[in-house]
Amino acid sequence: MFSKILIANRGEIALRIIRACKELGIRTVAVYSEADVNSLHVKFADEAICIGSAQSSKSYLNIPSIISAAEITDVEAIHPGYGFLAENPHFAEVCQSCQIKFIGPRPESMKLLGDKMAAKVAMKKAGIPIIPGSKGVVKTKEEALKIAKDMKYPIIIKATAGGGGKGMRVAHNDIRLASAFYMAQSEAEAAFGIPDVYIEKYIENPRHIEFQMLADEYEHVVHLGERDCTIQRRHQKLIEESPSPSLDPKLRKKIGELAIKGTKSVGYVNAGTMEFLLDKYDNFYFMEMNARIQVEHPVTEMITGIDLIKEQIRIASGEKLGYDQSDIRIEGHAIECRINAEDPDNNFMPSPGKIERFHAPGGRGVRVDSHIYSEYVIPPYYDSMIAKLITYGKNRNEAIYIMQRALDEFVIRPLKTTIPFHRRVMSDDAFLRGKIDTSYVEKLLGETES
Repeated sequence: MFSKILIANRGEIALRIIRACKELGIRTVAVYSEADVNSLHVKFADEAICIGSAQSSKSYLNIPSIISAAEITDVEAIHPGYGFLAENPHFAEVCQSCQIKFIGPRPESMKLLGDKMAAKVAMKKAGIPIIPGSKGVVKTKEEALKIAKDMKYPIIIKATAGGGGKGMRVAHNDIRLASAFYMAQSEAEAAFGIPDVYIEKYIENPRHIEFQMLADEYEHVVHLGERDCTIQRRHQKLIEESPSPSLDPKLRKKIGELAIKGTKSVGYVNAGTMEFLLDKYDNFYFMEMNARIQVEHPVTEMITGIDLIKEQIRIASGEKLGYDQSDIRIEGHAIECRINAEDPDNNFMPSPGKIERFHAPGGRGVRVDSHIYSEYVIPPYYDSMIAKLITYGKNRNEAIYIMQRALDEFVIRPLKTTIPFHRRVMSDDAFLRGKIDTSYVEKLLGETES
């Protein structure tokens, strides 16, 4: 086991990793930008080093500064969390060359899975259904129009790199495709430095289902059940729950077994997530595999009792998984609401600033993962998520009732947050009945996809 780990991240995930390390008896090193000097991960780590100014490119994405901090503090491993450098194979290679263990998958797996086209090819070879689409990168508008004609509308244009909804556009006709193609290319280049896009058949009104995978260095792979991430706004997840109200045991078993097969086929090690779209006929299609821990990992922890961050660390240190698939028990139901510093009444505009009043909910079945506190100033430079509120009940209804109560207790003033939006969802009839798809939020808010 490691004796000291550096956390190459910020906010709630950095604090989450520090807590797991403390419980394992591992010393921690926090890195931070000048804007995060008062963040809790800086206060609670055993050591902390400033690695640059507020801009991510000069701090949390600055590989030389992070490696220097790791060498100065003599750490054995680096945990990247999610976002920033978590899925950057070059960073993993640099760690490797400096004899520092990267707590995540191997660089070659990250490269393969980071290329969505290559990942689809690999999963198709493994026997996993994939969404019909172009055979490779689509370079011109004319090529895109021909593919769309053969495939039939609607189609979706996607960036080959990255995620988070960047470089994605839906088209229902030739006129829309012409503008959407250039917009997707431009957005992909701005977000990821790569303008490459491909085209898929657009599955209308699906559910978004993902399976949590764990794989050790000895080719032992298990899944910890699924999460339903259907509630999204413009491809950004807002609410996640587990298990999914749309999967029966037979379908769960079928997808889970294929997810294990696909994970093994690419030689994957550590925690990862296999993502699928599920249509209204229960047909499912591989979308992508995220080579990192997910924001929504707590709901899986709540229903399985397995600490995913600790498992990541154990796997990276060379330990074997201490259980088989038959040992995994899914009990109860968990829901996560992402609390963002955004104004839901003003097109979810970011709302950074100083928190003057703060009260976190508590009680049975409530978990809050957050780095904020009273008098904390939320900087405008990073992602707007400031907390994750997770509730657990013996069934879905109880988890919802506890979430309704917890949202009422959550106080963050005077900033605008998404708490009112989550209250609205938790009392909405369609959500309560589990009758939702990925267009749910746009319908709820009276929006349409751009």
